[in-house]
Amino acid sequence: MVHLRVVAPEELARRIVELLCASPAVTNVVRFPAVAHKPEGDLILCDIAREDASVIIGDLKDLGVPERGSIAVELIDSSISTVATAAEKAAHGLPSDAVVWEEVESRTSEQTELSFSFTIFMIAAMQIAAVGIVLDQPILIVGAMVVGPEFGPLAAVCVAVVRRQRRLAKRSLIALAVGFPIATLAALVTTLLMIAVDAFPDSYGTHEFTDFISNPDFLSFFVAVVAGCAGMLSLTTAKSGALIGVLVSVTTIPAASNVGVAAAYGNWHAAGGAAGQLALNLAGIIVAGVITLYVQNRDFLARRREHLNQQS
Repeated sequence: MVHLRVVAPEELARRIVELLCASPAVTNVVRFPAVAHKPEGDLILCDIAREDASVIIGDLKDLGVPERGSIAVELIDSSISTVATAAEKAAHGLPSDAVVWEEVESRTSEQTELSFSFTIFMIAAMQIAAVGIVLDQPILIVGAMVVGPEFGPLAAVCVAVVRRQRRLAKRSLIALAVGFPIATLAALVTTLLMIAVDAFPDSYGTHEFTDFISNPDFLSFFVAVVAGCAGMLSLTTAKSGALIGVLVSVTTIPAASNVGVAAAYGNWHAAGGAAGQLALNLAGIIVAGVITLYVQNRDFLARRREHLNQQS
């Protein structure tokens, strides 16, 4: 279930309550007259079956609630109620597969800013990956994948393309376009310093366990596509636990770090291969993410049209 907190002027609040009460997927509708300030108005609370949450929120947007008041969305972990169960049954589909688009847009928007913390996480992840590459230690590569924050902006790019949000796309692309080069350069500088103090070997050497990072192939693209699909599903549905598995499946952070490490050793073949691996993974994730979200968005638009037809 999804909980809504709506603030709206009195004359608009009446229409909102009528709209909410008319939907079989909505329950626990409560109205507190004239209790809201800044903006002035009524406070309306309700619970909605997750499957129809975005549909009902779309109705509230059509009434002009965001311009004259506000809509707050909260997810309900547990709801013990017969009427709530009836509301979920009235909605089409399964709660675990439903997409609350407002939640998705909010979550991805929070992860797209080119902030100090985002840059530090990128640098830290590639530092770990650099050590893992030089020491040929897969466990450090996995750790770098988990630490890396790049999936947030990548997911936001996919959401922006499907939902046609230029500002979100611009912020995400800037974060990626600046974060990757800065962190790669930091990996290069660190490698040079480690070589200078004899902490790293003098030659690039062979990498039995991490050689895949600089050798892109079809399977690399295949894994990126599958991971991109799984990542989008983990963000848009209730199955968010799968996201960690996605993070340790893609080779974006290790590949970008290897560009810097290999460049520090003057191994331009390995650096070029790592750059290709990075491009392949980024392309696979974005292509799969856009396709996945497009299919989910088409389903939502179809349900929205059906809902509007029933009202007319």
